[in-house]
Amino acid sequence: MKQRIDGITPPYDPESERALRRWMPPGVTQEPLMLFKVLERHPDLASRMRELGASLLAHGLLPDADRELVIFRVAARCDCAYEWGAHAVAYAEAADLTAEQLTLTVTGTPDDPAWTPRQSALLAAVDQLHDTARLDDEAWTALRAHLGEEEALEFLVLAGWYRTIAYVLNGLGIAREPWAKPFPTG
Repeated sequence: MKQRIDGITPPYDPESERALRRWMPPGVTQEPLMLFKVLERHPDLASRMRELGASLLAHGLLPDADRELVIFRVAARCDCAYEWGAHAVAYAEAADLTAEQLTLTVTGTPDDPAWTPRQSALLAAVDQLHDTARLDDEAWTALRAHLGEEEALEFLVLAGWYRTIAYVLNGLGIAREPWAKPFPTG
């Protein structure tokens, strides 16, 4: 599929340059992600999205490993190779997942023996939200056995946020970044 909205291109005007740099982690000199360049076609929307996205990545209550596991699973369930592959490169270490577990975020099930009970609860909740947009009492109870009230709220926002990101990426046909890890098959 051809990308449906092109990202802004260099040379960037000063405001666009500042906005794009705010999307990227401090000190990163590589070209901003195509997702960010496309979102900057609507600067007001991009600035509102950047605030929530950055807060979930850098200031959330969920441990990095939980956050990334949720992002990997949401991206996998949405068939969003772009987001899965970018996070696999940029945040795999923070996720503290083995190579097998990283692959299982795409190909496995929550009851696979590779997962801890906490990981299984997170994955099952993501799957149920993906399939039904709800959590039944069993999934909620399993999730709350590992997450406090504020973390559980954050989990729901995180899963929904990355589904939104998957909608944008997949809906616009934005191709995986050339340096990103490819989706596992199997």
